Amino acid sequence: MPSPPLRLAFVGQASFFRACALDDEAPGIRTTFVDFRKGLDPERMLADVQAFRPDAVVVFRPEIVPPGLFASLRARTLGFLTEPLPRMLSGPIDEDRARRLWELEHVDPANFDRVVSFDPHIAATASAAVPVWRSLPIPVADRYYGPVRPIGPEARALFVGRSTPHREWMLKLAKHDHDVVHLAFGVDADDLEALMREHDVAINVHNQRYLSFENRVCLHLAAGHLVLSEPLDPTHGLEQGLDYVEIDTPDFLHWKLVQLARFPRMHDRVRVRGRRKAELYRASRVYPRLIADLMGDIAAFGSPRL
Repeated sequence: MPSPPLRLAFVGQASFFRACALDDEAPGIRTTFVDFRKGLDPERMLADVQAFRPDAVVVFRPEIVPPGLFASLRARTLGFLTEPLPRMLSGPIDEDRARRLWELEHVDPANFDRVVSFDPHIAATASAAVPVWRSLPIPVADRYYGPVRPIGPEARALFVGRSTPHREWMLKLAKHDHDVVHLAFGVDADDLEALMREHDVAINVHNQRYLSFENRVCLHLAAGHLVLSEPLDPTHGLEQGLDYVEIDTPDFLHWKLVQLARFPRMHDRVRVRGRRKAELYRASRVYPRLIADLMGDIAAFGSPRL
């Protein structure tokens, strides 16, 4: 007799994290996504989760869950840290990461069986608030994967992310001379999917002048885009010059777009290689293994939650 499907619920702000969740592509897994962010009704969120009767729950940004909310939830819970934090021995702390650290300090460790981090370099800092079990890049929903399509006469460039002083400094020259579309992240999942198909080149610029690894890098690689990115740290297996093209100044970004305008296919091999590497981040590949490891680890070492 076949075993019942694993029921997996995702919780988070849909406009940011729906693109990082799993739909029903994986055999033997049924999923739902519950839209929740700070300021919404947590009891309503909990009721929606419980109505799905999940075996496991993945929460993007576990700091948004009020203390004690999951005490009655009879499911395994996994928190996913998605925000950059100060790194140990990294020098002065900027206001942006200091604010994110303050938010994380309000997390209730008792809400979660395990917590994973998108960046291994922040694990030591985060563990002061909540123990970090492992680190891995934020996965990409299967719907955003596509073929590497030939670039037409003009390479269409896209930047997805909120505006910050650093980003505007990096993008200003490129926007002035090229048709660079800047869309604030938070777009509807369906609109984002359509937008991905309409562009060939993606630009990744950090929030501020500190190193990180944005999940949009994986998202654009999955879509078959050529990714022009500021230096990444960690790289999560990506190799600059092979999987993506590194940029470090506004002038160099501008120059790369000038080159692409004249020779749109000059980095086709990078696009192909980056698209292949993106399979490492496919949601239907990552989440079944991650949840199986979660269940096995809890069975072996227990959890203070249940």
